[in-house]
Amino acid sequence: MPARKRPPKAYHNAQFLDSREARALRILAEYLEPKARLERQRVDDTIVFMGSARIRSPEEARSPLEREMSVYYAAARELALRLTQWSKGLDAVERRFVVCTGGGPGIMEAANRGASEARGINVGLTISIPVEEFENPWVTRELALHFHYFFMRKFWFAYLAKAVVVFPGGFGTLDELFELLTLVQTRKMTKRLPIVLFGTQYWREVIDFDALVRHGTISARDVDLVYRTDSVDAAYAWIVAQLSEHALGRPGPML
Repeated sequence: MPARKRPPKAYHNAQFLDSREARALRILAEYLEPKARLERQRVDDTIVFMGSARIRSPEEARSPLEREMSVYYAAARELALRLTQWSKGLDAVERRFVVCTGGGPGIMEAANRGASEARGINVGLTISIPVEEFENPWVTRELALHFHYFFMRKFWFAYLAKAVVVFPGGFGTLDELFELLTLVQTRKMTKRLPIVLFGTQYWREVIDFDALVRHGTISARDVDLVYRTDSVDAAYAWIVAQLSEHALGRPGPML
Protein backbone atom coordinates (compact mmCIF):
# COMPACT_ATOMS: atom_id res chain seq x y z
CA MET A 1 0.00 0.00 0.00
CA PRO A 2 1.26 3.54 -0.72
CA ALA A 3 2.51 5.47 2.29
CA ARG A 4 -0.12 7.68 3.84
CA LYS A 5 0.52 11.39 3.79
CA ARG A 6 0.83 12.68 7.31
CA PRO A 7 -1.88 15.13 8.38
CA PRO A 8 -0.64 18.68 9.06
CA LYS A 9 0.10 19.76 12.59
CA ALA A 10 -2.65 21.89 14.04
CA TYR A 11 -0.63 25.11 13.84
CA HIS A 12 0.08 24.42 10.14
CA ASN A 13 -3.53 23.56 9.32
CA ALA A 14 -4.87 26.63 7.49
CA GLN A 15 -8.39 25.22 7.37
CA PHE A 16 -8.44 24.86 11.15
CA LEU A 17 -6.78 28.25 11.78
CA ASP A 18 -9.48 29.94 9.69
CA SER A 19 -12.30 28.10 11.47
CA ARG A 20 -14.67 29.30 14.17
CA GLU A 21 -13.03 26.92 16.64
CA ALA A 22 -9.68 28.69 16.27
CA ARG A 23 -11.01 32.21 16.82
CA ALA A 24 -9.28 32.45 20.20
CA LEU A 25 -5.95 31.69 18.51
CA ARG A 26 -6.52 34.42 15.93
CA ILE A 27 -7.37 36.93 18.65
CA LEU A 28 -4.25 35.94 20.59
CA ALA A 29 -2.17 36.30 17.42
CA GLU A 30 -3.38 39.89 17.06
CA TYR A 31 -1.98 40.52 20.52
CA LEU A 32 1.31 38.60 20.32
CA GLU A 33 2.44 39.46 16.78
CA PRO A 34 2.12 43.26 17.20
CA LYS A 35 3.71 42.98 20.66
CA ALA A 36 6.74 41.19 19.21
CA ARG A 37 7.19 43.72 16.44
CA LEU A 38 6.81 46.73 18.71
CA GLU A 39 9.34 45.28 21.14
CA ARG A 40 11.81 44.56 18.33
CA GLN A 41 11.56 48.20 17.27
CA ARG A 42 11.91 49.33 20.92
CA VAL A 43 8.67 51.31 20.85
CA ASP A 44 7.98 52.20 24.46
CA ASP A 45 4.82 54.29 24.04
CA THR A 46 2.91 56.34 21.48
CA ILE A 47 1.06 59.54 20.65
CA VAL A 48 -2.07 58.49 18.79
CA PHE A 49 -3.55 60.60 16.00
CA MET A 50 -7.19 59.95 15.06
CA GLY A 51 -9.37 61.56 12.41
CA SER A 52 -11.21 61.15 9.15
CA ALA A 53 -9.83 59.10 6.28
CA ARG A 54 -11.77 61.39 3.92
CA ILE A 55 -9.86 64.61 4.55
CA ARG A 56 -7.57 65.39 1.64
CA SER A 57 -4.23 67.13 1.59
CA PRO A 58 -4.18 70.77 0.43
CA GLU A 59 -2.52 69.58 -2.80
CA GLU A 60 -5.32 67.09 -3.57
CA ALA A 61 -8.31 69.13 -2.36
CA ARG A 62 -10.63 70.14 -5.19
CA SER A 63 -14.05 71.21 -3.94
CA PRO A 64 -14.60 74.17 -1.56
CA LEU A 65 -15.42 71.74 1.28
CA GLU A 66 -12.30 69.66 0.62
CA ARG A 67 -10.15 72.81 0.66
CA GLU A 68 -11.77 73.97 3.88
CA MET A 69 -11.16 70.64 5.60
CA SER A 70 -7.62 70.25 4.23
CA VAL A 71 -6.36 72.65 6.90
CA TYR A 72 -6.69 69.72 9.33
CA TYR A 73 -4.45 67.56 7.14
CA ALA A 74 -1.80 70.27 7.20
CA ALA A 75 -2.16 70.71 10.96
CA ALA A 76 -1.87 66.97 11.68
CA ARG A 77 1.20 66.74 9.48
CA GLU A 78 2.93 69.67 11.19
CA LEU A 79 2.00 68.57 14.72
CA ALA A 80 3.25 65.01 14.12
CA LEU A 81 6.50 66.36 12.68
CA ARG A 82 7.13 68.63 15.67
CA LEU A 83 6.25 66.01 18.27
CA THR A 84 8.50 63.49 16.53
CA GLN A 85 11.41 65.96 16.49
CA TRP A 86 10.87 66.54 20.21
CA SER A 87 10.58 62.84 21.07
CA LYS A 88 13.72 61.90 19.14
CA GLY A 89 15.78 64.00 21.51
CA LEU A 90 14.59 62.22 24.65
CA ASP A 91 16.17 58.76 24.70
CA ALA A 92 18.87 57.14 22.61
CA VAL A 93 17.74 53.59 23.50
CA GLU A 94 13.97 53.48 23.87
CA ARG A 95 11.71 55.14 21.29
CA ARG A 96 9.35 57.30 23.28
CA PHE A 97 6.08 58.88 22.15
CA VAL A 98 6.10 57.41 18.64
CA VAL A 99 3.35 58.69 16.35
CA CYS A 100 0.66 56.04 15.85
CA THR A 101 -2.37 56.15 13.55
CA GLY A 102 -4.94 53.85 11.98
CA GLY A 103 -2.64 53.58 8.98
CA GLY A 104 -5.17 54.82 6.46
CA PRO A 105 -5.49 57.92 4.28
CA GLY A 106 -6.61 61.41 5.35
CA ILE A 107 -5.63 62.55 8.84
CA MET A 108 -3.86 59.23 9.43
CA GLU A 109 -1.68 59.68 6.37
CA ALA A 110 -0.94 63.27 7.39
CA ALA A 111 0.35 62.25 10.83
CA ASN A 112 2.44 59.35 9.50
CA ARG A 113 3.79 61.70 6.84
CA GLY A 114 4.81 64.35 9.36
CA ALA A 115 6.57 61.78 11.55
CA SER A 116 8.35 60.33 8.53
CA GLU A 117 9.45 63.79 7.38
CA ALA A 118 10.99 64.26 10.82
CA ARG A 119 12.90 61.02 10.13
CA GLY A 120 11.14 59.21 12.94
CA ILE A 121 9.57 55.79 12.95
CA ASN A 122 5.79 55.64 13.16
CA VAL A 123 3.06 53.04 13.57
CA GLY A 124 0.06 52.25 11.37
CA LEU A 125 -2.72 49.98 12.68
CA THR A 126 -4.87 49.16 9.65
CA ILE A 127 -8.09 47.17 9.71
CA SER A 128 -9.61 44.84 7.10
CA ILE A 129 -12.86 46.43 5.94
CA PRO A 130 -14.67 46.27 2.57
CA VAL A 131 -13.49 49.60 1.14
CA GLU A 132 -11.35 50.59 -1.80
CA GLU A 133 -7.65 49.85 -1.48
CA PHE A 134 -5.56 52.79 -0.31
CA GLU A 135 -1.88 53.51 0.00
CA ASN A 136 -0.24 55.19 2.97
CA PRO A 137 3.47 55.00 2.11
CA TRP A 138 4.56 56.97 5.16
CA VAL A 139 4.08 54.20 7.76
CA THR A 140 7.33 52.57 8.90
CA ARG A 141 7.38 49.22 7.08
CA GLU A 142 8.25 47.15 10.17
CA LEU A 143 5.41 48.80 12.10
CA ALA A 144 2.62 48.45 9.52
CA LEU A 145 0.25 46.21 11.49
CA HIS A 146 -2.95 44.80 10.00
CA PHE A 147 -5.94 43.64 12.05
CA HIS A 148 -9.16 41.71 11.55
CA TYR A 149 -10.69 42.43 14.97
CA PHE A 150 -11.61 46.04 15.75
CA PHE A 151 -11.31 45.46 19.49
CA MET A 152 -7.74 44.19 19.20
CA ARG A 153 -6.80 47.18 17.07
CA LYS A 154 -8.36 49.51 19.65
CA PHE A 155 -6.49 47.69 22.39
CA TRP A 156 -3.18 48.62 20.74
CA PHE A 157 -4.33 52.21 20.29
CA ALA A 158 -5.06 52.50 24.00
CA TYR A 159 -2.39 50.28 25.55
CA LEU A 160 0.69 52.20 24.44
CA ALA A 161 -0.85 55.67 24.17
CA LYS A 162 0.49 58.43 26.38
CA ALA A 163 -1.43 61.15 24.52
CA VAL A 164 -4.17 61.27 21.89
CA VAL A 165 -4.95 63.94 19.29
CA VAL A 166 -8.40 63.70 17.71
CA PHE A 167 -9.06 65.61 14.51
CA PRO A 168 -12.48 65.87 12.83
CA GLY A 169 -13.76 62.45 11.89
CA GLY A 170 -16.79 60.25 11.45
CA PHE A 171 -18.19 57.11 13.06
CA GLY A 172 -14.82 55.38 13.51
CA THR A 173 -13.19 58.44 15.08
CA LEU A 174 -16.14 58.99 17.40
CA ASP A 175 -16.13 55.33 18.41
CA GLU A 176 -12.43 55.46 19.28
CA LEU A 177 -12.77 58.79 21.11
CA PHE A 178 -15.70 57.72 23.27
CA GLU A 179 -14.11 54.41 24.19
CA LEU A 180 -11.02 56.26 25.44
CA LEU A 181 -13.14 58.83 27.29
CA THR A 182 -15.08 56.01 28.96
CA LEU A 183 -11.87 54.26 30.06
CA VAL A 184 -10.52 57.49 31.53
CA GLN A 185 -13.81 58.54 33.14
CA THR A 186 -14.35 55.17 34.82
CA ARG A 187 -10.65 54.91 35.75
CA LYS A 188 -10.29 51.60 34.02
CA MET A 189 -7.32 53.40 32.50
CA THR A 190 -5.25 54.56 35.43
CA LYS A 191 -2.45 56.28 33.51
CA ARG A 192 -2.69 59.95 32.67
CA LEU A 193 -3.96 60.27 29.09
CA PRO A 194 -4.06 63.82 27.67
CA ILE A 195 -6.70 64.03 24.93
CA VAL A 196 -6.73 66.92 22.45
CA LEU A 197 -9.79 67.73 20.35
CA PHE A 198 -8.40 69.66 17.39
CA GLY A 199 -10.94 71.85 15.58
CA THR A 200 -13.09 73.70 18.10
CA GLN A 201 -15.96 74.62 15.77
CA TYR A 202 -16.26 71.08 14.42
CA TRP A 203 -16.31 69.48 17.84
CA ARG A 204 -18.67 72.13 19.23
CA GLU A 205 -21.18 71.21 16.54
CA VAL A 206 -20.69 67.44 16.65
CA ILE A 207 -20.54 66.80 20.41
CA ASP A 208 -22.44 69.03 22.82
CA PHE A 209 -20.63 68.21 26.05
CA ASP A 210 -22.44 71.06 27.85
CA ALA A 211 -25.79 69.51 26.94
CA LEU A 212 -24.66 66.24 28.50
CA VAL A 213 -23.86 68.17 31.69
CA ARG A 214 -27.22 69.99 31.64
CA HIS A 215 -29.08 66.71 31.27
CA GLY A 216 -27.07 65.20 34.13
CA THR A 217 -25.61 62.35 32.06
CA ILE A 218 -22.00 63.41 32.73
CA SER A 219 -20.52 65.59 35.46
CA ALA A 220 -19.12 69.07 34.83
CA ARG A 221 -15.59 67.84 35.52
CA ASP A 222 -15.88 65.25 32.74
CA VAL A 223 -15.78 68.09 30.21
CA ASP A 224 -12.22 68.76 31.34
CA LEU A 225 -11.10 65.32 30.14
CA VAL A 226 -10.39 66.96 26.77
CA TYR A 227 -8.33 69.97 25.72
CA ARG A 228 -9.76 71.88 22.74
CA THR A 229 -7.76 73.99 20.32
CA ASP A 230 -7.33 75.13 16.73
CA SER A 231 -3.63 75.86 17.13
CA VAL A 232 -0.73 73.54 16.35
CA ASP A 233 1.44 75.64 18.67
CA ALA A 234 -1.03 75.28 21.55
CA ALA A 235 -1.55 71.56 20.98
CA TYR A 236 2.20 70.96 20.81
CA ALA A 237 2.93 72.98 23.96
CA TRP A 238 0.11 71.34 25.95
CA ILE A 239 1.04 67.79 24.94
CA VAL A 240 4.75 68.32 25.66
CA ALA A 241 3.92 69.87 29.04
CA GLN A 242 1.59 66.99 29.95
CA LEU A 243 4.05 64.30 28.88
CA SER A 244 6.97 66.02 30.56
CA GLU A 245 5.12 66.19 33.86
CA HIS A 246 3.21 62.92 33.90
CA ALA A 247 5.17 60.54 31.66
CA LEU A 248 8.73 61.81 32.08
CA GLY A 249 8.44 63.13 35.62
CA ARG A 250 9.80 66.59 34.90
CA PRO A 251 8.13 69.94 34.31
CA GLY A 252 7.45 70.88 30.71
CA PRO A 253 7.54 74.34 29.15
CA MET A 254 5.19 76.98 30.47
CA LEU A 255 1.98 77.44 28.45
